[in-house]
Amino acid sequence: MSASNALSPGDPSSFSRPDQCAITDISLDVKIDFGRKVVHGTATYKCKKVLAGADSLILDTDQLTIFKVYCKQTSQDLQFSVGEPVGKFGSKLQITLLTSFPDDGEFEICVDYENSPAATGLQWMPANLTAGKRQPYLYSQLQSIFARTVLPCQDTPSVKHTYSARVTVDKALTVLMSAVPSPTEPAPNDQVTYIFQQPVPIPCYLIAIAVGDLTSKKIGSRTTVWAESEMIDRAAWEFEKAEQMLTTAEELCGPYIWGVYNILVLPPTFPYGGIENPCLTFATPTLIVGDRSLTTVIAHEITHSWTGNLVTNFNWEHFWLNEGHTMFVERKIIGRLHGEDDRQFSMNSGWTDLAHTIKEFGPTNPLTKLVLDLTDGTHPEDSFSTVPYEKGSAFLYTIETALGGAAVVEPWLRAYIQKFKGKSIKTDEWKEFLYSYFSTEEQQTALNGIDWEGWLNTPGMPANKPDYDMTLFEACETLCNRWWGGTDIPTTIAEFEAFTVNQKIAFLAELLLKDAMPVERILQMGDLYELPKSNNAEIVSRWYQLCLRGRTRNQLDPTLQFVTDVGRMKFVRPLYQDMYAFEDVRQIAIDTFETNRPNMHPQTAAMVAKDLHLE
Repeated sequence: MSASNALSPGDPSSFSRPDQCAITDISLDVKIDFGRKVVHGTATYKCKKVLAGADSLILDTDQLTIFKVYCKQTSQDLQFSVGEPVGKFGSKLQITLLTSFPDDGEFEICVDYENSPAATGLQWMPANLTAGKRQPYLYSQLQSIFARTVLPCQDTPSVKHTYSARVTVDKALTVLMSAVPSPTEPAPNDQVTYIFQQPVPIPCYLIAIAVGDLTSKKIGSRTTVWAESEMIDRAAWEFEKAEQMLTTAEELCGPYIWGVYNILVLPPTFPYGGIENPCLTFATPTLIVGDRSLTTVIAHEITHSWTGNLVTNFNWEHFWLNEGHTMFVERKIIGRLHGEDDRQFSMNSGWTDLAHTIKEFGPTNPLTKLVLDLTDGTHPEDSFSTVPYEKGSAFLYTIETALGGAAVVEPWLRAYIQKFKGKSIKTDEWKEFLYSYFSTEEQQTALNGIDWEGWLNTPGMPANKPDYDMTLFEACETLCNRWWGGTDIPTTIAEFEAFTVNQKIAFLAELLLKDAMPVERILQMGDLYELPKSNNAEIVSRWYQLCLRGRTRNQLDPTLQFVTDVGRMKFVRPLYQDMYAFEDVRQIAIDTFETNRPNMHPQTAAMVAKDLHLE
C-alpha cells in the first residue's frame, strides 16, 4: 500500500466510504459460543446516503464469514462481495444498494455473520485461566482497527453511530457492554439474553463486550466496580475515589452524559492499563496494589468520556487529539485532588517517559511526530506509543502557559468540547477553533509565538521543555545520580523510603535513561531497597529492566514469570526487548514466549513477536 492507494480517501486504515453512505445505528443480535470461540448472529445497520446516487455500502471486515445480506424491510437478498485481504487491514465488504433505497432518508440492511476463532479483537479464556476457575471468560479490545474482526463495520473513528445489542449466553455467565443495560430475558436451552442500548453516537472501536463469572460492588452514586469475586473487594477499595474523580472531571469538562460509570477489572492478560469504553472502563489488575497509587489510570479513562469519546480524532493520524487532551485533563484532575505539586511532578515524569520512547524509536522516526502520515501502509498499532500522550500533553501545557495559565485555558477546554461534541475532527479544525477562541491581539501574538511546525510535524523531542516545577522531581534525580555515577552511594533506605510511590517509579525511570550501572551496584541497590519484593508492577518491571541492561541473570527467573503472568504491553514489551538485546538469554526469552503465546492476548502476542524478530 502506498500513499497513492491508501484504503480510502478519509482514513488510510479503513476501506469504508462514509462520504458516500454512512451507518447511523447498529443493532446486534448475537450468541456467544465458547465451544467454537465465535460470536455469531445478525447485525442490522441503519444507513443514510451522504452522496446522492450512492450505489453501495462499503464496510471493513477481517476474517469474518458473511452468510447473507438482505434488506430488513423486504427480506430481499442484496448482492455483496468480499475483497482479498490487504496486509493486516482485513478485507473490503461491498454491498450493492437497492435502487429503491432513498437518497434523503434512512434504510436498513441486515448481515448474518460470524467471526473467526482467531479474531484479534477478542480473547477467549478457558475457565482454568480465570481467577475463580469456574467459568470461561471473553473480552474484547477493538481499538484501533480490530472492530472489523468482530463485526462488519465502518471501522474508522470518523463515523459515529448509536448501537444496541441482544447477547445470548449460558445462565451462569454475566455480560457487560459499553452501553446501558436493560432487564434480561430468558432464552431456550438454559440460556439468558442480555439487552443493551447506547444512545450516544460512538465510533465502533468503542463497542465493547465482556462475558464471564462476574460480580459487582457499588462505590458511588454512578460508579460500580465489576470483577471476579476473588478480586472484587480489593478492586472496590482501590477504585473507591472514582466518583470523586468523575465529579472533578465534570467541573473541568462539563456534564457527564453517559449515565453510568462502570469499571471492569479484567484478567492479567489484558494488554493495556485501561480502555475508555463508554459506561464501562476496562482496567488491568496491575493497578490493584493496595495503596491507590496507580489509580490515575482511572482518572485518565474517565477523562476520555469527553476527550476521545465525545470529541474524537478523525482518523488515527490525529490520535494525539484523543490522548494529548486526555493526559492534559487527567493531570488537572490530579492537581485538584492532590495538589499542584503532584500535577507538576506527573508532567515532568511524562517528559521522562517521552524521552524513553524517542530514544527507543529514534529521534528522526516520523512516528514520533504528533500528526502522523499513515498512508504508507503503517498499521495504527505500529504507530502507538507515549508520543501522542506525553508530547501532546506537553504541547497543551505549553499553550496554556503562553496564554496565561489554567484560568484562561480551562474555559476554552469546555468550549472546545461543547463545539465538537459528537464529532470527529482533524488537527487543523482544532487549531482553527483555538485561534478563533483566543482572538485578542495579545492572545494571537502568544499563539503565533508557538513553534507549531516543531510540535506538530517534527519528529523527536520538542526543542524546548516546558517550565515544570521540579521540586518533587529533583530528589529523584539526585538519588539517581548518586547511584549511577557518584561515589556517595546510599547505605540506608531512608531517602528511598521517604519517596512517594510515583517518585520511586520516576527514580528508576531516570536510571533507565542512562547507560547501565555495574552489576554489583544494581544488585546492591535492589537488596537495599528490596525491589524484588515489590508488588507494584511499575516498580518491579523497571527493576527487571535494570538487571537485564546490566547483563545479569540474577533476576531472570522472576522476569520470565512476570512476562508469563502479566499481559500489559507497557511492561511486557520492554522486558522482552531487553531480553532479546541480552544475547545470553535471548533464546530463553523466545522459548518462554512461544510456550506462553496460546495464553496471551492476540494483540500482545503479535507485538511481542515483532519485538523478538519472529515476524
